[in-house]
Amino acid sequence: MGKVFADARTALAGVLRDGMVIHSGGFGLCGIPALLIDAIGESGVTGLTVVSNNCGIDDVGLGKLLRSRQIRKMVASYVGENAEFARQFLAGELEIEFNPQGTLAERIRAGGAGIPAFFTKTGVGTKVAEGKPTQVFDGETYIMERGIVADLAVIHAWKGDTEGNLVYRRTARNFNPMMATAARMTVAQVEHLVQPGEIDPDHVITPGVYVKRLIVCPVDYDKRIEQRTTTPRAA
Repeated sequence: MGKVFADARTALAGVLRDGMVIHSGGFGLCGIPALLIDAIGESGVTGLTVVSNNCGIDDVGLGKLLRSRQIRKMVASYVGENAEFARQFLAGELEIEFNPQGTLAERIRAGGAGIPAFFTKTGVGTKVAEGKPTQVFDGETYIMERGIVADLAVIHAWKGDTEGNLVYRRTARNFNPMMATAARMTVAQVEHLVQPGEIDPDHVITPGVYVKRLIVCPVDYDKRIEQRTTTPRAA
């Protein structure tokens, strides 16, 4: 059976279940796997733990899963652009595990590299360190952080081949490559699908061995911009 599926729903068939841990790539709305997120929402699974830099914005991306109350816990770094996220957290309706952004990235990378834990100075003496083991190295205190391995990673890539080799474009690279390595099942959506050999091996960022299934975005796929900033034209 090939890796290319007709759509997001069929690509996730037999994979989703209540209570699973999901890596969701992207940063804000840049590089988010929106089609796969929508399919997760339509499936009706609940009690999810979602690992992502943030939770999109209200009613876009992961914000949809917040609105439908399918997310039980977020492991995230930044939550400032989503009013529903803040409301649920302050109301005690959503569990949040805050991480410094670099620590979150390293926890995911460590999970993909088979590293169960590592030590960092980031967060020492703050709430981030509460309840975590500490160790002194060279006279400095470090806290231990666990690597994260998810049940499922959903990611977005600019180009992929039918064997699952992926290339990301510019800042959409963000969390996607490390999440692809740190899950028991990785499903990708790609903007352009090519045949094996059409991607220069030196340009492959995620080798196909990590990607089990993929779908192709439709030609009218709308990549939302979170905050559009432009330079005024000269008069």
